[in-house]
Amino acid sequence: MTIRKATAADFEAIWPVFHKIASAGETYAYARDISKTEAFRYWMELPRKTFIAEEDDRLLGTYYIKTNQAGPGAHVCNCGYMVAADARGKGVATALCEHSKKTALELGYKAMQFNFVASTNEAAIRLWKKLGFETVGRLPRAFNHPALGYVDALVMFQWLENEGRN
Repeated sequence: MTIRKATAADFEAIWPVFHKIASAGETYAYARDISKTEAFRYWMELPRKTFIAEEDDRLLGTYYIKTNQAGPGAHVCNCGYMVAADARGKGVATALCEHSKKTALELGYKAMQFNFVASTNEAAIRLWKKLGFETVGRLPRAFNHPALGYVDALVMFQWLENEGRN
């Protein structure tokens, strides 16, 4: 598996994965009917960088990294990850997250925060905890799951620098 910076042309391979995940409405707070143009803007243009994981010219997954807040919060980044359905359970999300943590430090970030993790996304929560993230907040009934209705959303955080909380 190779992880590299995504180009605009890579969005043709990203879009089917993005569309399937967004239209399911179970893990991301994107409109379920998001257009390809809007998705391109959110995933490719607004973030600071976007990456893809591929193997044998096949997209396995993707992530973006962006500044979470401006000014005094600009040292904290935010990332979003998507893995192709046929690549799940093969370590792709782990590799993407580990890559994103290294990228975050290279870009000068000191911490990473996930703002809106659906509490029903148990596989992601387990993985984020395994990779060192803590749940630092719970937003009651903030995520409207298509099958389960209003469920909690979690805020998860990890300090990335080794020196501690300076």
